[in-house]
Amino acid sequence: MGDFNAKVGSRRIGNTVGSHGLGEINERGEMLVGWCQENDLVVANTWFENHPRRKWTWISPGDKYRNQINYVLIQSRFRNAVLSAKTMPGADCGSDHNPWVCKVRAKLKVL
Repeated sequence: MGDFNAKVGSRRIGNTVGSHGLGEINERGEMLVGWCQENDLVVANTWFENHPRRKWTWISPGDKYRNQINYVLIQSRFRNAVLSAKTMPGADCGSDHNPWVCKVRAKLKVL
């Protein structure tokens, strides 16, 4: 967890970033995408088509700017296990960030 404020944008980048992000990529976003590619990770929430209000994760004081700066990163081999990923813009959580809801298909093993 960290306060990286990366924006990966809405342009598809290989198998790492999907085409359903929000906004334009910034320098920190390029660093994050490079790190994801080195570590075989996928930005899961950019692969699902959602309404723009379900994409932004941060709102500026005064409601002037909205950005997608929080991401769900998973190993690429588990990409098909994520069924959906979206924000909950109406949640009253006392923060300028929206919480993420991510539906995942899990297979449990009996030990």
